Amino acid sequence: MKVSEQRAGQIAGAIFAAIWTWPLLAPASAVVHSQVHPLMPAAVGLVLFFVAYLAVVVDAFNDRPRPLKYSYPVLVLMAALGLALSAWYAPQPRDWLTLLLYVSAAGAALLWRPPLVLAWVGSWSAAILVIGLGYGATLSDLGSLVFSTLMASLLIFTVRRMTALIRELRATQQALADTAVTQERLRFARDLHDLLGHTLSLMVVKAELARRIAPSDGAAAAREAADIEAIGRRALSEVREAVTGYRSLTLATSLVDARSALTDAGIAVTVRGSTDDLPAPVDDAFAWTVREGVTNVIRHSGARRCEIEVTRDGDTAQLTIVDDGPSTVSTASAVESGSGHGLRGLSERLDLLGGSVRTRAGAGGFALFASAPLS
Repeated sequence: MKVSEQRAGQIAGAIFAAIWTWPLLAPASAVVHSQVHPLMPAAVGLVLFFVAYLAVVVDAFNDRPRPLKYSYPVLVLMAALGLALSAWYAPQPRDWLTLLLYVSAAGAALLWRPPLVLAWVGSWSAAILVIGLGYGATLSDLGSLVFSTLMASLLIFTVRRMTALIRELRATQQALADTAVTQERLRFARDLHDLLGHTLSLMVVKAELARRIAPSDGAAAAREAADIEAIGRRALSEVREAVTGYRSLTLATSLVDARSALTDAGIAVTVRGSTDDLPAPVDDAFAWTVREGVTNVIRHSGARRCEIEVTRDGDTAQLTIVDDGPSTVSTASAVESGSGHGLRGLSERLDLLGGSVRTRAGAGGFALFASAPLS
């Protein structure tokens, strides 16, 4: 909340608390018309009581999780003034016992724990009865004042708790909004990495191929250049879709792109299994997995062959990408260091489906395994 809004809330709270003190006009009128004796202690005590009441209530309803520490000594001062003024001036004109109602209500606003509030309110209700009966007040008048004290204190306590709950709700809403922004940033970073990592690797491979064959086969080099242009245009479209949050791949398309990219990189590729009847979320997650896995094979593996297989085991779909790259330069070390963000992104995607991603590195090459439930 802005400082100006806090200040406005404090001013509004002070005005409301001041208006609610209109019953104190009766003792104040008695002081103004010199109807009490001694006069000066009553005047000074009533002013101090009013100021202490405003300080306690305004701080209790301020937009903070807990009141300021000074409010508790001020409440004690207010209680002492209210008790002294009520005990001394109760038999004199006007209803001085009303001060104890405000002591009870202020405590209900400031104190937090319900048992403590109940003890506080009960004690001041009892004080009204004891002082009033001691000066011969009627049970009818005392009962009415005690009832008003209980209801006013309960109302103040309820409003105080509601204010705290509203404040917590606002904080929760802000936290949820911040979380949503963070998640959207992570989504965008993940999609951008997965999109551009694969696409740029494919463009580099095709550019290298075009450069090698240009002196001997200009037509083939031109076709590769056209492919690079088409890939670039598609990448631009995909990035725009990622920005708007509607990016979706298909496993079949990713497998076609993977076969083309691996072949252009001089890596023999074998694709086995069917992509039919996969649930859309699983198909999308596996599509991203193929893009990331194949990108790592092209970049880091030094492999001659790569096998991609889609299988089903009961209610679980599995995707395996295996290369025969030498372990010394296998994808493992590169993935763990340079491109770990990609695998983290895949893990996040599959975690949302209840699936998982794991890797295995050995003398026979590097393997990437992804699994996800079909239901």
